[in-house]
Amino acid sequence: MLSFPLVESLLGRRSRRFFMGAEIPDGVFAYQSRFAPVALSELEKLLVLCAMAGNTGWHYLIPHNDRYAPNLPNYARAAGGRTFPSSAGFQTSEVFFTDDDGVYMLNTRDAADLREMKGDDTLDLAATLEKHRSRIRKLAKGRLYLPPRDPHIESHNHWVVNRPGSLFVFPAADVALHNILNICYYLQNGYALYDDVHGGKIKDLERFKHLYDQDNLLPLSYVERYSLTEATTELVASCYAGALMLQAVGLGGWMFNGVNPYSILGASGDPEVPGLGFLFDQREDWAVPNVTGLKGAFEGHCPPHFRDMKGAVESAVRMKFGPGGPFYEQTPGPWKDTAAVRRSARVHDEEFQACVALQARYILDRFGKFPGTVPTILVFTYLQAHHLDLEYYDRFYRPGSYLRTHAEHMSRWHPRAAEGHGTAKKK
Repeated sequence: MLSFPLVESLLGRRSRRFFMGAEIPDGVFAYQSRFAPVALSELEKLLVLCAMAGNTGWHYLIPHNDRYAPNLPNYARAAGGRTFPSSAGFQTSEVFFTDDDGVYMLNTRDAADLREMKGDDTLDLAATLEKHRSRIRKLAKGRLYLPPRDPHIESHNHWVVNRPGSLFVFPAADVALHNILNICYYLQNGYALYDDVHGGKIKDLERFKHLYDQDNLLPLSYVERYSLTEATTELVASCYAGALMLQAVGLGGWMFNGVNPYSILGASGDPEVPGLGFLFDQREDWAVPNVTGLKGAFEGHCPPHFRDMKGAVESAVRMKFGPGGPFYEQTPGPWKDTAAVRRSARVHDEEFQACVALQARYILDRFGKFPGTVPTILVFTYLQAHHLDLEYYDRFYRPGSYLRTHAEHMSRWHPRAAEGHGTAKKK
């Protein structure tokens, strides 16, 4: 697995849905697997999850010196990060998953370096996976209940999604946090918002006019769409990293979005489908509920999880720019006295944070939620991992429909369950 070529993983990536234990009842691809489902081992799960949410370290990985410029504005003071990127400069998402045993959260957003290195400066994979395993939190017993029917799962996915033996992973983004960080970013660069939806300026913002250009205000809806798009990219990149790991390990599965996110979060309106139990708000003039967070686990940066938007802004600044955060400045750098750096450093000032909080509070009061025009919590893209029934592919597909890692997987990873599997000959 460790020597599996990246190019083969990239060019060999496919959606491979037919798993051991699956059945397609009718149509030209009608088929019933003769094998029982085989659940992923602990190691298999950790490899997929680490690819999707792994933390590769923060500020102390590389010392500050003349070769590294930690004080350039809007650049992290870190050479590390996560296995998938975030346009906010700080990860605003976390990974949730379910299997036959329970529902879990892998919390790595607030972690320092979870990599473990050997004496020769190579990665100690076993120790790194163990560090990630220690941050898994069990939220509930048993597999997350998602009935295979509309509107919870789209029709073409009824037969395959979240089935016994599968690992079903669903990253969730805190778009409210992402939006606060974008408001901070724009204010650091001399921009503030105006309300283009209702057609007016934000009341009392002019008292901070020395912090921004009054003649170049940004549309509120544009910044919020930008935050949503960036957060969506974060989730997609996480799932794509997991999909590449599937090829190296030899697991079946695919990334997709054919599941109702409200059913997962707990805002579907169906009392039989409680989902994860996230809190949400509803109003008659809203087309859909607005999910705000899971208490004590993944709380969106807005009320009711914070007293007010001032508290949410303070939390966002502390997470990204405070001690342990990726933008935390420990020592002066060679560009310390430049105007750009002084502008960037304003984020720690009470006045700067008050200006950000005023804009955020206006949005909450005017729209009844934060952000005002996009969701507070976003679940959009999913990854499922399972064991393939190779006989199905041997029957219906040409050679090359699966990789050598898939062909060898059961005998290498599950020799006791491998008997008779993958023995069909292609004609």
